[in-house]
Amino acid sequence: MTAETTSAPEGSPGGDGGGGWAAGEHILWRYRGNATDRVHICRPVTVVEDTPDLLAVWMAPGTTCVKPVLSDGTPVHREPLATRYTKPRSTVRSRWFGTGVLKLARPADPWSVWLFWEPGWRFKNWYVNLEEPRLRWSGGIDSEDHFLDIAVHPDRSWEWKDEDEFAQAQRAGLMNAGQAERVRTAGGAAVELIGEWGPPFCDDWESWRPDPRWPVPELPADWDRTPADLAS
Repeated sequence: MTAETTSAPEGSPGGDGGGGWAAGEHILWRYRGNATDRVHICRPVTVVEDTPDLLAVWMAPGTTCVKPVLSDGTPVHREPLATRYTKPRSTVRSRWFGTGVLKLARPADPWSVWLFWEPGWRFKNWYVNLEEPRLRWSGGIDSEDHFLDIAVHPDRSWEWKDEDEFAQAQRAGLMNAGQAERVRTAGGAAVELIGEWGPPFCDDWESWRPDPRWPVPELPADWDRTPADLAS
């Protein structure tokens, strides 16, 4: 990992395996809705590093993303938990107004690690997002969120997040008992990694900064397309 990366040359190819994307290239980081194949979260990001061992991407402040909402436009988090996963949903475009997010993912891990900063680049925390191992296609990666997460603080302490949503998703039929057990097992493995302070926590990504020449990626009109290299 380097403290600063350079923009990719025009026409740099994407790829289906590690090492396929160049630093500065724009790809899509997407999530399917649970119990459906429909994409409901899409975030254009800039590649920081892509090797066989790690994909690192930057979601810049001001990025136009896609997020789920209820069909009447109500933000999902404002709906009571009891009906949050049963009411019909739609998607809306929304600009990311917070500070940027650095996302790190090792190919086989059933989680990705996100880094957050306060304004002025004061490091805030790591966030372990439990999810399906990502499927790569020529324009980005696709996954499915598993509700349960882990916040890791600068002093290396940690805490479970969204356990109530994880339980409600099971009651709503979005995750069966076997799937829930696998998510818990993945969370346990992540906690072990935190305790060992293994990669990426030990790799000083908190000191990383984006190349100031990088433009904010644009959201393509066909953000929800089914890629030919994922179609069955």
